[in-house]
Amino acid sequence: MALRTVCAAALRTGTDLGVNNARTFVTTAFLCKRVPPLGPMPNEEIDVKNLASVEKYRSYNRYFRQAAEARNKDVWWKTYRSYGENADPEHGAERVDIGLPYYQPCRTKEVRKRRQVMKENKKNVELERASRLRTFKIPLDQVQETWEKTTGPFHVKRLADHYGVFRDLFPMAYFLPQVTLKVCYSQDNGTHVHYGNQLTPTEAATAPQISFNAEEGSLWTLLLTCPDEHLQDNEAEYIHWLVGNIPGAAVQAGEELCHYLPPFPARGTGFHRYIYVLFKQNGPINFQEDIRPSPCHSLVQRTFKTVDFYRKYQDNMTPVGLAFFQCQWDQSVTDTFHNTLNMREPVFEFIRPPVYHPPQVKYPHRQPLRYLDRYRDGKEHTYGIY
Repeated sequence: MALRTVCAAALRTGTDLGVNNARTFVTTAFLCKRVPPLGPMPNEEIDVKNLASVEKYRSYNRYFRQAAEARNKDVWWKTYRSYGENADPEHGAERVDIGLPYYQPCRTKEVRKRRQVMKENKKNVELERASRLRTFKIPLDQVQETWEKTTGPFHVKRLADHYGVFRDLFPMAYFLPQVTLKVCYSQDNGTHVHYGNQLTPTEAATAPQISFNAEEGSLWTLLLTCPDEHLQDNEAEYIHWLVGNIPGAAVQAGEELCHYLPPFPARGTGFHRYIYVLFKQNGPINFQEDIRPSPCHSLVQRTFKTVDFYRKYQDNMTPVGLAFFQCQWDQSVTDTFHNTLNMREPVFEFIRPPVYHPPQVKYPHRQPLRYLDRYRDGKEHTYGIY
């Protein structure tokens, strides 16, 4: 009996060994069939075990030069950026600048002017005394004017990119707002339009006062549109104000193509963007095809696309100014829908899903003392912070 048991154990061990040897052979054969890499991998020639023998750079300039050469060198592997560009032709495509050309001021002249100002300030005794006593006041108007002439247009462009203004109004294009557009709805409480600030529909109920620096004899076009307000087409806009052939900065003397309509963001749709775009004309333009009846209370007639409007007159006008604000529903929107647009007010509501609670555990470990409150029956729940 013992001899039979020993023989059976030996045979079973031999069978298991045979199976393991077969698995090892199959795995080895499969690994041998793997395709070798298409080319050398980066830093493959470096001996990691002997780092002391690696040649030193000895200077940052030499390291930077060799790193730039390695970055510009063609490699056989694909990067994620190249893969995305091949999958989507518009991915990473360069946008077109449709604005006025920007002339960079001479750096040498700016440095000389700054040094001259610093020398004059050092000689000013009153300025030194006010700075020492901490009574010196900075004129904010001069700071604002300097900002508008230097880095202001670039900051406004960055904000417009952040809020998706160019993406929705001028796809694959942008412009540098070199003309400062000042929009004020009320002089009393200072309701100004900046670059993404929040206003209420009540504050923007009437047409604002527009001001900008314009040369004598120049013509302009002012547009107010909303890319988030259309009730049926996500790609379309509603035009709120359009004035063309503005002589100088006198907006009241221009040709009103579509009269002003206050913002009417539907209830439950959140904040909407209302964008002012200022175009500079090369000469008088015939806008007979874009004139709306006055008053225009039809949303169908106010359906608009800024990119189509610009493409129609792109040879005669150039976008140069930009200002925009955000707006959400208030009580005046209901009055606009009922009395001005003569239609029922659309109301949207976000349906929140019920709060998810994981299945109850019989023995909860490391749970707060109010763990059972989330599973308590009844209408009034006292859920704690978990």
